[in-house]
Amino acid sequence: MTSPGTRRVRPPYDADERTQLVGWLDMQRAVVEWKCEGVSEEDAHRSVLPDSPAMTLAGVVSHLRWVEHCWFEVVFLGGPATGPQFDDGPEDADMLVDGVPLKQLLDEYGSQYARSNEITAAHPLDRAGRHPDFRDGSANLRWILLHMIEETARHVGHLDTIRELLDGEKGYY
Repeated sequence: MTSPGTRRVRPPYDADERTQLVGWLDMQRAVVEWKCEGVSEEDAHRSVLPDSPAMTLAGVVSHLRWVEHCWFEVVFLGGPATGPQFDDGPEDADMLVDGVPLKQLLDEYGSQYARSNEITAAHPLDRAGRHPDFRDGSANLRWILLHMIEETARHVGHLDTIRELLDGEKGYY
């Protein structure tokens, strides 16, 4: 796993805005990785929510990787809309990862959020996105970071539930 965010530590109370935003996002990213520690390959791909069969540990990690790519590289930088969520495949295609090892998914996620952090470090928080084809394309970097904190934390809750249903492991810190 790549790891600008492997420490599950809250940012300092008196840190500047950018440090706080990236710090909170990195903490949530680290919790994603932590929720996957010690899980067997079979359990990582096992569905435990009957009405959401694609929502597995592996599927959520893949989804978060592609969400990072979409918001930072596509919407913000204006890059090409690539990835499973843009293909004409099935709904939730970014979560359909049977046969893809969890370690590979975590490595890809870590590389993607490292890239997101590079993009964040290189631009002002008030800079607006560039992609003309997306309604959200005018969101500024600050909005995107806040949204990514919300998105990642929401899925951390899913991972927490999935992990508890898989093997009883629970906890936040």
